[in-house]
Amino acid sequence: MQFTATQKRLAAWALIALAFGIVFWQLKAVLAPFVVAGVMAYALNPVVNWLDDVGRGRIPRLLAVVVVELLFFMTVTGVLLLVVPILAKELPLMRDQLPGLLDAANQSLKPWLAQFGVHVQFDAASLRAFVLKYLNANFEDVFSSLIVSLQLGGSVAFALIGNAILIPVALFYLLLEWDDFMAALRTLVPPRLREGSDSFFQEADEVLGQYLRGQLLVMGLLAVYYSVALGLFGLDLALPIGVFTGLAVFVPYLGFGVGLVLATLAGLLEFSAQSGLGYTFAMVGVVYGLGQLLESFFLTPRLVGERIGLHPLAVIFALLAFGQVLGFVGVLIALPVSAVLLVAIRRIQQGYLASGLYKG
Repeated sequence: MQFTATQKRLAAWALIALAFGIVFWQLKAVLAPFVVAGVMAYALNPVVNWLDDVGRGRIPRLLAVVVVELLFFMTVTGVLLLVVPILAKELPLMRDQLPGLLDAANQSLKPWLAQFGVHVQFDAASLRAFVLKYLNANFEDVFSSLIVSLQLGGSVAFALIGNAILIPVALFYLLLEWDDFMAALRTLVPPRLREGSDSFFQEADEVLGQYLRGQLLVMGLLAVYYSVALGLFGLDLALPIGVFTGLAVFVPYLGFGVGLVLATLAGLLEFSAQSGLGYTFAMVGVVYGLGQLLESFFLTPRLVGERIGLHPLAVIFALLAFGQVLGFVGVLIALPVSAVLLVAIRRIQQGYLASGLYKG
């Protein structure tokens, strides 16, 4: 059986794609920080180029990269530091109000469980003593516990520390040599295919730019929503918890989960004495339930999915599929990669509709 030149080329490209996929799969744990750095570099490179244009060549690109990267990580650190005032206020309150909270929980749970035939006897005094021991622990106790934890999970701790160092370094070099890196990749494309590849990457770049703008808009709107909604329930820490929850939704599920826990703890400590446990759970259920519906079924599909041409169901499927294959990194890159794949699918569809296979 003789193969045509076109069939041979397709087979060669298929083998190259398969080999690349196998290597990526085998090295996915090692490549994860580089993938994250690449996504950050793509998002921050326009800012570096803008500084170059503003400086009209008088600002070295090295200085522009350093400034942009520092501002970026300072912003990320600032978002994370929103948790500090929350914990600084909650931990002393937890220590002072814990006995009352445990007694209230004991009095509420026992009758409720008894309705289902479950009779449980809580030793509230022992539980209070156990928890207060750790809340009142001194620095040496905390530090020794931390050391033991790091020893037990040394590989995890080493990976986290290694990525925390590697990602900024990789980001620095990618931003510094982004244009050269893109030019080097372009030279790998056969000359006869460069016109098509250039138009493909230009279209993909436009789609990804729309994705980033849409994601920033979603983050801002959710930060306002959570801050206002928690404030309407009278929560003192509504602003830092709301802003943190809204901005952290850039990492799907993580920002929502952490914000939910922080709001629940703050509500239990602030409202349990006056309004009981039910008020806190009602507040969290209403605010975060509506927030999740707002994000999942309106904001993200409309402001992100529609901007990049993805159906709302495709957005949900992309998050689940990439998360299943690549874990946390997969969730992080799901929508940007889906946007590029969408451009590729459009090109394949156009080629198929114009082919003899379709027209018969």
